[in-house]
Amino acid sequence: MKKILFVTSEAHPLIKTGGLADVCGSLPKALAELSNDIKLIIPNYQALKTSENVRFLCSVRVDNRNINILETRIPDSNVIVWLVDYPAYFNYPGNPYVDEKGEPWTNNAERFGLFCRIAVEASMDRIYQDWKPDVVHCNDWQSGLVPAFLSLEHDRPSTVFTIHNMAYQGLFPASTAALLNLPGQLWHPAGLEFHEMVSFIKGGLVYADHITTVSPTYALEIQTPEFGYGLEGLLDHRKEFLGGIINGIDLDQWDSETDPLITQPYTAATLNKKHFNKSALQARFALPVNDNIPLFGLIGRLVEQKGIDLILECLPEMVNLNMQFVLLGSGDKNFEKQLKKLALEHPDKIAISIGYDEALAHLIEAGADIFLMPSRFEPCGLNQMYSQRYGTIPIVRKTGGLADTVTDTLPETLANHTASGIMFTEAGSGALLEAIKRALILYSIPETWKKMQLNAMKKDFSWQNSAEQYLALYESL
Repeated sequence: MKKILFVTSEAHPLIKTGGLADVCGSLPKALAELSNDIKLIIPNYQALKTSENVRFLCSVRVDNRNINILETRIPDSNVIVWLVDYPAYFNYPGNPYVDEKGEPWTNNAERFGLFCRIAVEASMDRIYQDWKPDVVHCNDWQSGLVPAFLSLEHDRPSTVFTIHNMAYQGLFPASTAALLNLPGQLWHPAGLEFHEMVSFIKGGLVYADHITTVSPTYALEIQTPEFGYGLEGLLDHRKEFLGGIINGIDLDQWDSETDPLITQPYTAATLNKKHFNKSALQARFALPVNDNIPLFGLIGRLVEQKGIDLILECLPEMVNLNMQFVLLGSGDKNFEKQLKKLALEHPDKIAISIGYDEALAHLIEAGADIFLMPSRFEPCGLNQMYSQRYGTIPIVRKTGGLADTVTDTLPETLANHTASGIMFTEAGSGALLEAIKRALILYSIPETWKKMQLNAMKKDFSWQNSAEQYLALYESL
């Protein structure tokens, strides 16, 4: 049994802005189910949703400030959560990182610097709980200083740092070094300094005993200039301590057999019932209800990273094909406007819902035949895994976690029963359109299509699978 302290700035269902929260809500539970002693530490934000009892644990003095630590747990689990309670830094409304205008909180460096210091106190058993972890697992830049500070401690726990998205690095002006009271041993170009700025993520990349990221392909991609954001040299230098472990999906929420949010649950054995969800989805969007017309779905942020511009370039040609397209998402206002215009011009082919709606997301996963995910980069991605679980064939670009979780349909993959999706390589609308046409040809051969659906549905994307890989990593440290 390992004692693990999990350090994160968000965890579902306590607080969520993105995929980081899904991982940090699910992985600790999966590790606890493998009988490990795991505690999670997170700031006590105003917007935190705690349904369990919250009690006062202790008070610590750091940087001449008194900080309270409260204790609760992740709902429906026995994972203990320690809340770092310092109202001057964390009692802000809404998003943990940005204000209502979308601007980063001006004191983010101090906020997460203090959070990291408290995590170090907890890691070194200086919060009087008679509990010292074997492993401290940190996530993304907000906890990046923890491995750096721990590197200066005697008899410290092992450290793991997970990169969920290299695009976010926690960069602050050089003057922040004095503000955060950074020790001289850490403040230099081989340490936390990055082009005369303080880099929180470098704390994890330079000082952690092991670095992981959320898919094996992304672990290789971030060692290249295209995906490394200036840190590819450092990642290449540390590559023997760097690896990828694919995220799992929460099968309590995403399973076609038990999903309460869809019209008709179904399994691989009752795949013919999937079409009830398709009819419901077509009706919901006022599209012609027709079981024979291939229905494409997309759920996601409408930004270039997700390849929405490629889809917009393809749609004028797609509407001439025998197909329908439904989209749920929000983001770039210009993309939203173009999509709405196309939906008005082609009401029998295209339907758009701007915003986010959990129940509708489930119905799209269950009701669509084909799921579009042409991302330019995708550290892991979840929707391509949900889609396969629901027998909905994903069209993905060969990048990051998409390359690791979807198997392209080719004669050999059909023969060995692994074909589960359609993949293209180049980030261009021509390559995407070709993949779409290939999907339509496969869809027109019912027995081949059904084989692909069954292959997709039998894949194991459970968190237990991923948790076992993390556990093996902890054991090896």
